[in-house]
Amino acid sequence: MAYAFTEAGFDAVDVHMTDLQTGRHALSGFIGVVACGGFSYGDTLGAGIGWARSITFNPVLSRQFQDFFARQDTFGLGVCNGCQMFAELADIIPGAQAWPRFTTNRSERFEARLSMVEVLESPSLFLRGMAGARLPIAVAHGEGFPNFAQRGDPGQAIGALRFVDNHGQPTERYPFNPNGGAGGLTGVTTADGRFTALMPHPERVFRNVQMSWTSGDRGASSPWMQIWHNARKWVG
Repeated sequence: MAYAFTEAGFDAVDVHMTDLQTGRHALSGFIGVVACGGFSYGDTLGAGIGWARSITFNPVLSRQFQDFFARQDTFGLGVCNGCQMFAELADIIPGAQAWPRFTTNRSERFEARLSMVEVLESPSLFLRGMAGARLPIAVAHGEGFPNFAQRGDPGQAIGALRFVDNHGQPTERYPFNPNGGAGGLTGVTTADGRFTALMPHPERVFRNVQMSWTSGDRGASSPWMQIWHNARKWVG
């Protein structure tokens, strides 16, 4: 993830939760926050939910994140465990209140593969100009089912990505859809497009050589690199 942001012209800083807890870093010094995937809490017990609780149960961190989200010059991207974490913080992210909670895949197991997704028309600053694109993407999660029964509103949530089958149609069928989400939903964003949460991993396929197959230059960037160029262009 840091590599992709650096390639797009950002200064990427690796910040751990302990850095925020101890004051070594503060969100006030940053424009963007990216919550990465990587087996938060062993990808069990709610995974990113536990991560979110380390924020909501800490008054200093809770206020710091609320202030960051409320600023108009900031953006945020949550991927995999970071998507789960962002979704659990939806109440303090402006425009995210309708987002679902991401819970155990309908297959009831960890899913890791390249899957096909379609980029939806949405306000997401990261996905500008990409609507309609159908691309392979890396999936690696055990808890990616968008569960509107636990929180959120499917009629109000703004979709950003959805799984499609081999005919390019949105699907709930396994294994085309590894988590079983209704309509193939696997990513959401806010009305202003500043905050986006995705279960799949675009940062794992932003180079052609990372794809299962490519007709392009294997040393070149894949179409997913547009995500980071879009973010850099939005910052100005």
